[in-house]
Amino acid sequence: MSTSEINALPSVIFDMDGVIFDTEQLYIDCCKAVSEKYHMGTDEEVEALCHRCIGVTSAITRRTILDTYGEDFPIEDYFKDSMKVFMERFGDGKHMIKPGVHELFAYLKEKGYRIALASSTKTAVLTGELDDAGLLQNFDVVVGGDQVTRSKPAPDIFLRAAELLGAEPATCYVIEDSYNGINAAGAAGMHPIMVPDLLPANEEMQEKAEVILGSLNDVIEYLEQKA
Repeated sequence: MSTSEINALPSVIFDMDGVIFDTEQLYIDCCKAVSEKYHMGTDEEVEALCHRCIGVTSAITRRTILDTYGEDFPIEDYFKDSMKVFMERFGDGKHMIKPGVHELFAYLKEKGYRIALASSTKTAVLTGELDDAGLLQNFDVVVGGDQVTRSKPAPDIFLRAAELLGAEPATCYVIEDSYNGINAAGAAGMHPIMVPDLLPANEEMQEKAEVILGSLNDVIEYLEQKA
């Protein structure tokens, strides 16, 4: 297949948490479960802090927490305790796959779409979680936050995914649930599809997303209309 033929293929780029895995609220609940030990305030305050960290890298998450609680906050212990609770409650995460994931992958493969994952999480963690859930084989490319310099809302991670797919940005659809992700997809010159999870589609997102859909099954219908 020639380079021009590869570039002409339609592509879909997914975020992971909140799009493929129904994990955002579960992670937040685990953070709240250990927050009293670390004197982090009320559940409402911890949840608001977690919402500020949706769609960004672990480095930015660390900085946000330290800016909130001080440089002497035992952040590594806090992360370890939160993850311990998460693993005790939810194990390998196979039961947390969002409705419509398998159907959407089947549709995309049947129609010849190239598929990438682009998430702010480290690449090794992404591939491990996808493999544990039996989903890794669906992706042609996996790009983690450690592969780019700037985090969402900068477009870098989506542009890197398109480059590895051999796709022009203008031919790429991006499925995101976060404000940072939609802003990043738009900045990359792609087609941002928002499927909201914890964060509602506010006025800004209604302007910046190409479309706002209620579920991944709705994405199939939308792509059929665009074909």
